Amino acid sequence: MFLENTVNHKEQFGWIEVICGSMFSGKTEELIRRLKRAQFAKQKVEIFKPAVDTRYDDEMVVSHDANEIRSTPVPAAANIRLLADGCDVVGIDEAQFFDDEIVSVCNDLANKGVRVVVAGLDMDFKGNPFGPMPALMATAEYVTKVHAICTRTGNLAHYSFRKANSDSLVFLGETEEYEPLSRAAFYKAMIKEKVNKIEVKDPEDLTKNNKQA
Repeated sequence: MFLENTVNHKEQFGWIEVICGSMFSGKTEELIRRLKRAQFAKQKVEIFKPAVDTRYDDEMVVSHDANEIRSTPVPAAANIRLLADGCDVVGIDEAQFFDDEIVSVCNDLANKGVRVVVAGLDMDFKGNPFGPMPALMATAEYVTKVHAICTRTGNLAHYSFRKANSDSLVFLGETEEYEPLSRAAFYKAMIKEKVNKIEVKDPEDLTKNNKQA
């Protein structure tokens, strides 16, 4: 849980909230819920997302269940500093796609009294910490980890397994390209993928090569 009101009202510092998890875990949905509550409270809210994220809409932040809120696409984290002036609350979606400067941007905003709500994948498709997310989680006051449901076991899932044949770290996709998996299912899937990539040579070709040598 996180507190939306500080006890010491003389302290004007803001804070950082991070919502993290795998794909299809409801990160963006939770981000939108918090930001809309702030809008209902007549607070000045600005939402940003990386310009590379154009899956559903060029400008809207859209969750998998079609919940949406208007946002400003930016090419780099530094742009947020310039555009967030005078805001009470700043929301940032898909934070894993931003450059490392997003960490200092969020902390600078919080130090100026802004509530910063960040959502992003905490791990990439290989199961490694994703971009600036570990540093954001370390410096945030509040971290909420949400989970999907594993498509193979029905258990809680916190891995995003890539079904598409691509090694690019930034690869936008939906259920056709990704599926949420539990630890056990992800481990088995990665082992199977490694086995499939092993090149098995024909014994006859090996015999020919030896004779030629």
